[in-house]
This record gives sequence, structure tokens and C-alpha cells, in this order.
Amino acid sequence: MQQHMIKEFIYPYSLPKHYGSSGKPVEVTQSTPKIFTPLTIKDLTLKNRIVVSPMCQYSCIDGFMSDYHLVHYGTFARGGASMIVMEATAVSDIGRITYADSGLWKDEQMEPLKRIVNFIRQFDCKTSIQIAHAGRKASTHPPFLGKRNESIPIDDPSGHGWLPIGPSDISWGPGSTVPKEMTLDDINIVINQFRESAERCLKIGFDMIEIHGAHGYLISSFLSPTSNKRTDQYGGDFNGRIKFLVDIVKAVRTVWPMSKPLSVRLSCEEWVKDGWHIDDTVRLSKILESLGVDILDCSSGGNSVDQKIQGGPLYQVKFAEQIKKNTNLITAAVGLINKPNEADSILETNKCDIVMMARAFLRDPFWPLHCADELDIDTDVSLEYSFLKPRMMRVSEFKQPTHSHRNDGLNITIP
Repeated sequence: MQQHMIKEFIYPYSLPKHYGSSGKPVEVTQSTPKIFTPLTIKDLTLKNRIVVSPMCQYSCIDGFMSDYHLVHYGTFARGGASMIVMEATAVSDIGRITYADSGLWKDEQMEPLKRIVNFIRQFDCKTSIQIAHAGRKASTHPPFLGKRNESIPIDDPSGHGWLPIGPSDISWGPGSTVPKEMTLDDINIVINQFRESAERCLKIGFDMIEIHGAHGYLISSFLSPTSNKRTDQYGGDFNGRIKFLVDIVKAVRTVWPMSKPLSVRLSCEEWVKDGWHIDDTVRLSKILESLGVDILDCSSGGNSVDQKIQGGPLYQVKFAEQIKKNTNLITAAVGLINKPNEADSILETNKCDIVMMARAFLRDPFWPLHCADELDIDTDVSLEYSFLKPRMMRVSEFKQPTHSHRNDGLNITIP
């Protein structure tokens, strides 16, 4: 009796020659909506401009992703996204927002991530991951458990709490623990942790890395004068407050090849008086570009409980537009982008290069395919769903899979 143990998915047949991949237009012409045109960034080519934004799932034990994440991210890949930026993944155990966050602070956490990356790759969907440190917003409860933004004390009986760290000993808000002000040694340790996590990302096989510098987490809190009151080289004026991020980017680039894209997510506007503003972001973006950053993911807010966000559909697109006008960076627009015609419009009017979507994908993991239908674009779907596309059921020649997959994850035993 033959016994087969297959850990990872690979196609058990050659692919039809007329097949591209889910979410890829059958034909790109001058009239193709820009949202369905390819984009090449260094050695990375996206089949369309629709990217899954990082969304914390708070479903890990000791930082390890699991089958939940395989299904979660795998569905987006089958749904036609050109790239998935996986959720904020902590570079250290105390850098997690909650005890249930994803982590990449030790080698053992690489294996489940590699399995997910290999699966996603089968659908010509590129992979990225957001490496992060929560800083003073760490040691909290998963937000859907009813205690959002409430810190877990270091001596909590659950064992789920720890002492957060930050640029200064200023808590994020009511219910938040006052963080330990970082020493220069602490700063150097965290910089090295970002470098080590980036090195693991390269070994796993990610196509891109995103450094999380937004939403009031550690890097973001260093940037803002409302949360950074240091008087040493990592505080004070603009150049002092950006030094932590600059040093992290430099450290990451020592292990992440220049041929591979590097993204940074920033809160372009803090939405408080005397805080970090879009003019600061433009100034910083030019510096990041000179250091080898390729993409700026343009978000906002999150660093202050006093923020007054002027929200609404597409409310953050103006930040991506400002960066695009003032730098040569690829810009990603995020925030309440839900309708296909609106998403395509901001691309067609050159306000950004990529649309990154979060809640839209949670509501509809097959959003790119439904977007294509609404814009009257013929795209392929997941090959196994070809009954949805009669065109795909015609007799055709076959080709070998074009999406490379190493078989080191495949384990077949025939006793």
C-alpha cells in the first residue's frame, strides 16, 4: 500500500498555454484600465495594481503562523491580488501589539511562513511582509476581545503582559502602560532585530519587505515631536527624530538586496497640532529614496489619542499624491478605497501607482475579479474555477508551470 505525505500544493499537471493566472487580464491594450496593467519595480513585476494591505489577525501562538493564515492569505492569492503584504510581524517578542501577533524573531518561525509563501506563489501572486515593532503600543489585548488599547500589566496572571519600550516615557493614552525609555543599547538592539528579521525574510523567499513606520508604533513614535522628547542623537530636531528609521533602513539594506523592492509605511499626517505633518513626510521621503527605499505606503494617524482625522472615502489618497509629485518613489494609496471605478480613477489620474486594500478584501477576497467584471475586463480566474469562464474550458496545448516552486517543501514517501 502506497502512503503519500504531501506538505505543500503543486499542480499535478502542466498548465494550459492560454492560461495566465487569477486576476491577470487576458490581453492588455491601450484601453485597459490602469488598475489591470502590470507594474515592474526592480526584479518584481505585479500583474495588476491591486495589493492586499497588511491586516493584523491576532491568531498566532508564540508568533507562529498556522493553517489559519495559509487559508486567509491563500484565498486572496486565488482571488486575483497581485501581491499580499502580510500582517505586522514583530521583530522581537516584546515588539508585538498583542500576545497573539505574528513574529519573526527566531528561525523556527520561518517554516510556516515559507509554506504560505510557496502556496501563494503558485497563483502568480507576489509576497511581502510588514516587519514591525509595536513600541509603547505593545502588550495589549486582541482588539475583538473587548479591551481594545488597554495594556496588559507585566505581572498579569495570564503571563501575556510585558513592559513596552519607547523613545520617551510617555504612554500612548488612558489605559496604556508608561513605556521604558530606550537606552542607546536598546536602540541598537532593535535596529539589529530589524536586520535579522529582514535576513529571515530573504531566506523564506519573500519578494518584498515593508518596514512599519506608521500608526504610533515604535518607529512612528520616534518620528513625532509629540511622543519623542529625547535630547540625544535620536531626538530633538527633525534629523534626530528620523535617525532611528534611517538607521533601520540602512541595516535592512545590508541584508536585503538592492535588486529587491523595499517599502516603508508611514503615517503621513498625525492629525494633531504640533505633530508630524505631510511636509515632514515629503522631506523624509526624499531621504528614504536616497537610502534605497522604493515604495512609500501612505497611511496616517495612530500616534495620538487626540487626533482629529478628516475621514471619508479616499481620504488618504492626497498623501500618496503629494509624495508622488515630490519624489521618484512608487506610491501606494490606502484607506477606504472600496469601489472599482474609484480605485482605477486615482491610478488613471496619476495620484498613486498601487492601490492597497484591507477591509475591501475582508468583505470580498475575490475583489479583483469582481472589479474586473465591473470594469468589463476579461481576466483569468483560479484554474480550478475555470467553469466560471467558458473561454478557459476550450481544448488547448499545455505548458509547464511558469510559477517557480522549489520541491524542498514536498515530502512524498512510498514505503
